[in-house]
Amino acid sequence: MATLTPNYSFQKPTVSGDSGVWGGYLNANWASIDSLLGGNTSITGIDINSGTIDGTSVGLTTASTGAFTTLGASSTFTLGATAITATGVELNYSSGVTSAIQTQLNGKLATPGSTTGTGALVYGTAPTLTGVTLAGAVTGADQIVSAVNLKDYGEVTNAIASIGGGTQDIDLVAGNSVSGTVDTGTTTFTFSNPTASDELCGFTLTLTNGGSQTVNWPASVDWAAATAPTLTAAGVDVLVFYTIDGGTTWYGFLSGAAMA
Repeated sequence: MATLTPNYSFQKPTVSGDSGVWGGYLNANWASIDSLLGGNTSITGIDINSGTIDGTSVGLTTASTGAFTTLGASSTFTLGATAITATGVELNYSSGVTSAIQTQLNGKLATPGSTTGTGALVYGTAPTLTGVTLAGAVTGADQIVSAVNLKDYGEVTNAIASIGGGTQDIDLVAGNSVSGTVDTGTTTFTFSNPTASDELCGFTLTLTNGGSQTVNWPASVDWAAATAPTLTAAGVDVLVFYTIDGGTTWYGFLSGAAMA
């Protein structure tokens, strides 16, 4: 009668015995081996201390360079003593990272109240910012800012300097305070890039020697009593313009004449 091996229960025929049944024992053993090598039956207790797997040496005291074609785990994959719980998709998010991920995030995103950073900062919900100091220009992208108390502020002046005749455009993107000096030839002003309709948009024009030459204003400007003011030939006049319909109609005022 056959005995069994201790690990995988292969059948061992009795020496000088079991006549006529050896073939069955051998066939059963080969079937078991085939199942083990084919991955249908779990192999346990094997200590591999030499050889290679996909070109990677195993069992060496010093790690060698190599790569497995496919690496998978039926349950939890452990690296060192730490279980890897991230999915393959989640691990791919870190592909191409060249340094500590947290270090890179800290460099991009400013933690309110503690650090500074560069790049786009996007919040899913509106944050509360306390004691924020801005170290550069901020673009509001025509968004509404509500309940604001302003203190110690200034407006950028679009300094046109010498206006030597011809057409002179006043572009509101360049600033809502404008200055210039009329010196030679007829000057025709145009206004561009006001804010959208239903928003008040205005600018102040500090004009030097406006009366020294002929000055033409846009036809869209409405003046008091439908008459443009007489400007100072040698001196400074301050004019204010505003629109509430995106520049279809501008209202013009002589705020100060011959300022001295």
